[in-house]
Amino acid sequence: MTIALSVNGKALKIECNPGEALVDVLRSAGYSEVKKGCGTGNCGLCTVLLDGVPVPSCSVFAGKADGRAVTTIRGVEKEAAELAAFIAAEGAEQCGFCSPGFALMVLAMKKEFCDAAGTSAKPLLGDAEIKHYLTGNLCRCSGYEGHLRAIKKYLEACRG
Repeated sequence: MTIALSVNGKALKIECNPGEALVDVLRSAGYSEVKKGCGTGNCGLCTVLLDGVPVPSCSVFAGKADGRAVTTIRGVEKEAAELAAFIAAEGAEQCGFCSPGFALMVLAMKKEFCDAAGTSAKPLLGDAEIKHYLTGNLCRCSGYEGHLRAIKKYLEACRG
């Protein structure tokens, strides 16, 4: 089957098995920034944005991506660099293997809780809400405390 999709704004046509995992299709197309981990959707390493929504690409059939927009960490480099500055300021940078999936989840969280004008009617998130939102993103290097501080400051900054 040939699927047509947009990856980081670039229109592609890729030949694949419709039941093949999206992570494998993306990696075979040269998107090595999409990492492979557990293969069960539990670790977050393979997270991509599918039409703006974070999904574990190991749990999405390639055929389901036909006609849709996929964003990898390369497609949001500027935003990811801004987030990385907050993480570094809190001393929470680690090995970086989980960073692409983690950053995509946080950027989706930002989109949900901060509108384009930088304000939102939604209240600021506490630790429990942030941890719930990030469920399925595993970092084996940290205890997440620095990450939580960085995320809260990042979300506060987007709201002015």
